[in-house]
Amino acid sequence: MRKNLIFSAICAIAFSATAMAQAESAPYKYEFTIVKENPATPVKDQASTGTCWCFATNSFIESELLRTGKGEHDLSEMFVVRHNYVRRIKDNILRRGNGNIGPGSIAHMYIWVMKNVGIMPEEAYDGINYDSKRHNHGDLNTWVKSINATAVEMKKPLPEEIVNGVLDAYLGKVPEKFTYQGKEYTVDSFTKAMGLNADDYVEITSFTHHPFYEKVMVEVPDNWDYATMYNLPLDEMMQVIDNAVNTGYTVAWDGDVSESGYAFQHYVAVNTDEDLRKAQTLTAKAVEKPVTQESRQKGFESFTTTDDHLEHLVGIAKDQDGVKYYKIKNSWGTQRNGTGYHYFSEEYMKAKTVSVMVHKNSIPKAIKAKLGIK
Repeated sequence: MRKNLIFSAICAIAFSATAMAQAESAPYKYEFTIVKENPATPVKDQASTGTCWCFATNSFIESELLRTGKGEHDLSEMFVVRHNYVRRIKDNILRRGNGNIGPGSIAHMYIWVMKNVGIMPEEAYDGINYDSKRHNHGDLNTWVKSINATAVEMKKPLPEEIVNGVLDAYLGKVPEKFTYQGKEYTVDSFTKAMGLNADDYVEITSFTHHPFYEKVMVEVPDNWDYATMYNLPLDEMMQVIDNAVNTGYTVAWDGDVSESGYAFQHYVAVNTDEDLRKAQTLTAKAVEKPVTQESRQKGFESFTTTDDHLEHLVGIAKDQDGVKYYKIKNSWGTQRNGTGYHYFSEEYMKAKTVSVMVHKNSIPKAIKAKLGIK
């Protein structure tokens, strides 16, 4: 009898130890419940291009069309990219080759094209004039750099025929007229039919080396046209983001994704020192670092926070512990994690946001008054 009791006790201890070990090594999964989500169009894939800025802002504008009752439209990213190239090629030559001729930009550059040139549907201009089903700008970027270098060496502006020749070869010629949903349009008439006012969109940032409540230039390489944006204290920038989502708007987000806590494959980005990015599986919830205005500033000034990606913020969610997150639409297709969406924690948003673009009417009235926005 005593032997049986001892054996049973040993078995119980062994079972308990095994169960504990299994629990400790069991995969951890972040689970999210949507609190507020606003309409967005299907996820796209920027593929082998550095045009996240255009895909994110394009998605933001497509959501604006949904919000304003214009319906769902698939707009052309490459039409905007093309005209952005034309603009930055001229800019780089005037700067004696010292400008930024790479593919990256930020949200307001999309709005500049929309205001000064226009927008058009994807089916009228897909921007792929080479043997591929996916975007690939490797050769295009090489040619753009080459013709720029030649113009700088010659100390002469590039003829439009050369610029358009390179862009036509890779992106295709822009049609003067096109038929869309049974109607014939030009770029101008289509843009007017969409009914958006480019002047309604503003960028917000939060850095202490510039005065608050003024328009300032944020010193990041992709702000190659030296545009200015409104500078707010961190808590008020977060209020702008929250108010936009809660009142039916979405947000174009610009920030840093080259972080150990940015784990797209696990649907999450958190402000942590733990390496989630390379983890095949997660074994526990990451411990986050709290963010202050000072720690955010330190990250920017030490180059640990950079503007290396733009995405589209469409909602607010909470995890299984009630912690707040933001639902984010990426432009990497759906194959990497199955949905193309993931969730930024509030602390990650505070730490790694360089700027956001919003419709000016989504800004709380008190903050609009401080900024002098009407």
